Amino acid sequence: MSGLSVALGRARPAKSKKRRKKSKARAVSTEYSLLLTATLCLLAFGAVMVFSASSTTQVLQNGGLADSAYYLQRTLIVGAIGLVVMHFTARHGLLAIRKATPIFLAGSLFLLVLVLGAGQSVNGATRWIGSGSFQIQPSELAKVALVLYAADMLAREPKRIRSIQGFMPILLVTGAACLLIMLQPDMGTTMVIAFAVGATLIAAGVAPRDLGKIALVIVAGILLMTLIEPYRMARLTSFLHPGAETEGAGFQAAQAKIALGSGGLFGVGIGNGVQKAFYLPEAHTDMISAVIGEELGLVGILGVVGLFGMFGFAGLRIAQKARDNYGKILVAGLTSMVLVTAMINLFAVMGLAPLTGVPLPFISYGNSALLSCLFAVGLILNVARGGTASAARGTTRSGRLKVVDGGRSPARERSGAGGARRAKSGGGGGGNRGARGARHGGRRRAP
Repeated sequence: MSGLSVALGRARPAKSKKRRKKSKARAVSTEYSLLLTATLCLLAFGAVMVFSASSTTQVLQNGGLADSAYYLQRTLIVGAIGLVVMHFTARHGLLAIRKATPIFLAGSLFLLVLVLGAGQSVNGATRWIGSGSFQIQPSELAKVALVLYAADMLAREPKRIRSIQGFMPILLVTGAACLLIMLQPDMGTTMVIAFAVGATLIAAGVAPRDLGKIALVIVAGILLMTLIEPYRMARLTSFLHPGAETEGAGFQAAQAKIALGSGGLFGVGIGNGVQKAFYLPEAHTDMISAVIGEELGLVGILGVVGLFGMFGFAGLRIAQKARDNYGKILVAGLTSMVLVTAMINLFAVMGLAPLTGVPLPFISYGNSALLSCLFAVGLILNVARGGTASAARGTTRSGRLKVVDGGRSPARERSGAGGARRAKSGGGGGGNRGARGARHGGRRRAP
């Protein structure tokens, strides 16, 4: 009877551990499902709105000879490729991607240099490499590469967060990339990178005073770049005085406000918008939020904001529950990258910020932007599934995990702690049996 009670006593902790593991798996799958649902809903909604925003313009500009579904077809093709990339990244290769981060970063910086000499110019900006249907925007790749680089360095050497000098390499590489992007010119993407890297530093635990110093330098640089470039100064002036230049630099912002006001509460219906056809430049890219506001009204805008809110909530929860420091920092940076991009676009369309040409993630037409966002989502989903790349470089012959960035995986830490407790209690189950034998024999084991 006593043996049976002891056996049951040993079985209970195992069951409780299984319950804890199952409850933890359910919690992680909840964030995984929320993030995946938000992403797929934004993708589907984006395909509908790209067709609505571009079909009328295609027909009117080309006399009815153009394919009205041209941008929709390209969005569906690139979206399908991006979903394959996202699915593969979500299930495999987090460690391989971390190992390849230096190559990824060097390649994106090389493309940023190459685009200045051999890039395609559109509307006065040289941001794309390639021709025809195959074009790459290197700045979109650089956004993800910089977050990967910062997360890798800060997780590998956590002591770097103690001073600005410690994480100065991250600031220098980010500054070089931003300078190359500003030469294209593209201030919107530069701002997104600055905010995303800043969020990565915050997740790593950088002191607020250090972040304040960096922010002052960034603001001073933005003001300087604005003052020396006439078109940026015109955009800032039109933002500060929206009614003064409705025919010049403020034309696009004024038409976006008209579109939002025309939509009212429920909008005029999908496909029935007027601003996209005659008055709103780049309706299917930078200004797609204005088309949503006109055709679906305030309800449509709030729906988009709600989906991004779901995306942000799930992403930050995944970062909080990540199994290692690298996953936490990486997910926080990538989630912030997507959210900041959406905020800049929505604020600009609603007149709360100057126009910067930043697309709305997953919804605006843009092949490189869509692929980079889905790649980032795949990395986040990988961490949500329990993926870790912080110290998984192999084991020594003795079975101990090789420490790469000053930490061990939680599973190995738990097993190590359990082993220590078993050693302390006499070697686990064998020790318990020996103790019972000693008691039955009338002897007491010495401590």
